[in-house]
Amino acid sequence: MLITSNSSTNNIDVIQRNNVKISGQGNQAIVLAHGFGCDQSMWSYLLPHLESNYTVVCFDYVGSGQSQLSLYDPERYAKLEGYALDVIELLEGLSMSSVIFVGHSVSSMIGLLASLKRPELFASLIMVCPSPCFLNIGEEYQGGFEREDLEELINLMDKNYIGWANYLAPLVMGTGHSEELTTHLTNSFCSTDPTYSKPFAKATFFSDYRHLLSESKHPCLILQSENDSLASLDIGQYVHQHLPHSSLEVIHATGHCLHMTHPETVSVYIERFITQQVKK
Repeated sequence: MLITSNSSTNNIDVIQRNNVKISGQGNQAIVLAHGFGCDQSMWSYLLPHLESNYTVVCFDYVGSGQSQLSLYDPERYAKLEGYALDVIELLEGLSMSSVIFVGHSVSSMIGLLASLKRPELFASLIMVCPSPCFLNIGEEYQGGFEREDLEELINLMDKNYIGWANYLAPLVMGTGHSEELTTHLTNSFCSTDPTYSKPFAKATFFSDYRHLLSESKHPCLILQSENDSLASLDIGQYVHQHLPHSSLEVIHATGHCLHMTHPETVSVYIERFITQQVKK
């Protein structure tokens, strides 16, 4: 079993706990899941392109954004499985099933974990700049980062959190984008209490879910930035090669946040993917 829970969804107010916001119209529900250091406001650029045709669910993981911090459990959220449990309980609490799950970065793997545990809750997955493992592991796999470098970066969170955020946000956003976008991401990083962001960082950057890719049961669209400092094109191709029922679209773009920098392009690919799935 990938995920276990000792709590009943009926006893959890997921709308308050995860700061759930529902907008749009349409019979098909799309769930947008933010990445590490972010919150649901990162989807504000994409939302206008989806709301006319779909019911859109945005939320914050516990410990992020405006979630209910009193429900943060250090043991639960030490691994990505804990965040996947948030997704499952959220869908159960909203009585939703067969949703289209759009996960940015680490949420791609969180969505995969949740879909493997409760496949009936999902119709398909859309992964924006995914990575199953950020670590370089010998010659067999180059995730992009040496463990020592990531440990040093995470330790910086204790010493100079604002400096850490100001360094990482521009790296994640990439070059050539507006100052508004970079500032939005930087402010999100800065506003998150390291009490919650540091464990999420460890769960994100030190996990390895490559072995689960082949177990995926759902159609999946991978949206990959051509130049991404966190998840390179090689990683996107790796995910595509090891993920059954997947398609890969490489977008001529720089940075790790396609939903912020190229929302119209992302929406076109999402719409095309959904239309293709309906026809099958």
